[in-house]
Amino acid sequence: MKRILTTDNIVLGAEYTDRFEAIRACGKILLDGGYVKETYIDDMLERERLFSVYVGNHVAIPHGVDNSESHIIESGISILQLKNGVDFGKEKAYLMFGIAGKNGTHIDILSQIAQCCMDEENIRKMCETTEKQEILQILNISI
Repeated sequence: MKRILTTDNIVLGAEYTDRFEAIRACGKILLDGGYVKETYIDDMLERERLFSVYVGNHVAIPHGVDNSESHIIESGISILQLKNGVDFGKEKAYLMFGIAGKNGTHIDILSQIAQCCMDEENIRKMCETTEKQEILQILNISI
């Protein structure tokens, strides 16, 4: 079983024109890493159309919709650090965590990311770092 988050899954200083392009990029990292099938990217975009994946504190967490699990090969996380942010209505996300949870890990992954992102200092550090390893250390994901 592969690790759900590695430095290969993190992009620093990314720039996208809108939230849908950024969500696609989150999904592409998961696809390229062998975590999901291509159809999961469509599920991530559909989730945003149904209910915003922006969670506050300059963070968005794109993920699939109900019944997306069949499009997930194994659990994984992708991270985009957005240089200029992307608009989610009146708010901007500067960090995006794409998640794919297999076998009930979805809620655990969401919970661990949310817990870490409640601390504004963690958000600031992850937005400013130039080291992928620092993001891994701050998150300390243990699924």
